[in-house]
Amino acid sequence: MKYEGVLKKMETEFTDPINYYLVFESDFINLNQVLEKELEFHFLHYQCLNCGLDKPIYRQGFCRSCFFEIPQAADWIMKPEMSKAHLDEEDRDLEFEKKVQLQPHIVYLANSSNVKVGVTRKTQVPTRWIDQGAHEAIEIVEVPNRYLAGITEVALKDHVSDKTNWRNMLKNDIKDEDLVKWRDKLEPYIPEVAKDYFISNNSETNIHFPVLKYPTKLNSLNLEKTPHYRGKLMGIKGQYLLFEDNTVFNIRSSEGLYVSIDII
Repeated sequence: MKYEGVLKKMETEFTDPINYYLVFESDFINLNQVLEKELEFHFLHYQCLNCGLDKPIYRQGFCRSCFFEIPQAADWIMKPEMSKAHLDEEDRDLEFEKKVQLQPHIVYLANSSNVKVGVTRKTQVPTRWIDQGAHEAIEIVEVPNRYLAGITEVALKDHVSDKTNWRNMLKNDIKDEDLVKWRDKLEPYIPEVAKDYFISNNSETNIHFPVLKYPTKLNSLNLEKTPHYRGKLMGIKGQYLLFEDNTVFNIRSSEGLYVSIDII
C-alpha cells in the first residue's frame, strides 16, 4: 500500500500499548498494524505547516518566514515563563496567546531516560508524556495559566533535570523511579505564588510502547540528506519510528516534509 502527504507529529491513543497514527489529508496509517513490515520512504518536497508553500523547513515544521511571524512559534511556546497574556500584553497575536496561555497548565515529572520536569496544557495530558517517550509520569502542580507553570518549572530546574537523553530513551536504557517521592521532595522549591496549586494525592501514570525490539546502536535518519530509506519497522516510542537495522526516525523533527510511504 502507498501513502503520500506531509509529515506531522504522530497522533496517539492512550491504550496498552499506545496506538500510533500517521495522519495525512485524506488517509492515515495505524503504525501498530504495520510492525514487522517493510516501510519505504521517499522525500518529495517541503510543505510548510502554516503557509503550505514548498520552502525549506526552518523549525517546528514551519518555513523561516512563518517561524518568525506566527504566534504558534513564538518564544513563549518553548519558554512558558515568557508568557504575558495574563498581563494583557501582546507578543505576536494576543487573541491566540490568551486562548492558549490562559487555560489550566500542568507542571509534571516524567521519566523517559531520567526524571525531568516539564510543562504542558492540561488538555495535553497524557499526550505530552507519550510524545516524550516517558514510561512513567506524574502531575506536580495544576495552575490556571502558562506563566505560573513556566516560573514553577524554572524554579524546579535547579533541583531536577529538564532534559531527556533521547539516546537512552530509544535504547530503553532506563530505570523506574518513585515519582511520588520525587514530587514530595520537590514541593518545598515550588514558588510561593504556585504553592496552593500543588497536587499532593495523586499517583504516577505508567505508559507502555509498541516496541518489539529496541535498537542497540542508533543511526538517525534525516530524509533531507537521505531522501530514500527502506527498513523493517520494529517499534514506535515517543515520536520515533524504530527499525530493525538500528535506524531511528524522528517524525516530530521531520514535520513539514512531504513524503511517500510504501508498506511492503
